[in-house]
Amino acid sequence: MTEAAESGPHPPERPAIGSIVRRLWAGEVPLGRAFWSYAMIGGTALNGVATLLAMALVAMDAPAIVAVILFALPIPYNLLVLVAVWRSAGAYQGPRLWADLARVAIVIWATAAVLL
Repeated sequence: MTEAAESGPHPPERPAIGSIVRRLWAGEVPLGRAFWSYAMIGGTALNGVATLLAMALVAMDAPAIVAVILFALPIPYNLLVLVAVWRSAGAYQGPRLWADLARVAIVIWATAAVLL
C-alpha cells in the first residue's frame, strides 16, 4: 500500500482567514450566512464576551481606559459584518423584502453592539 493510501482521505482545506475577510467585505458570502453566522451568532458572541470582560475589569477596579479599549475591540469586526451583510443583501437573488429586512436589522444590530 502506498503512503498516500495509508494516510487516508484528507479533510477539505479550510479557506484562509484573509480569504474569508475579503469575501465578506466584497459581499460574496451568501446573505443568510453573512447575516446569521457571521453577524448574529459570531458577532453577538464576540460583543457579549467583550462586554462581560470589560465589566469584570471595571468590577476589579482596573483602569477605566483598559475596560473601554476591551469593550471597543469588536468594533472593526462589527464594521466588517455590517458591510458584508449590506453588500450581500445587494447581491441577494431572493425576495427583495428579505434583503431589505437584513439591511435594517444589521444597522440596528451594529448600533446596539456599539452602544450596549
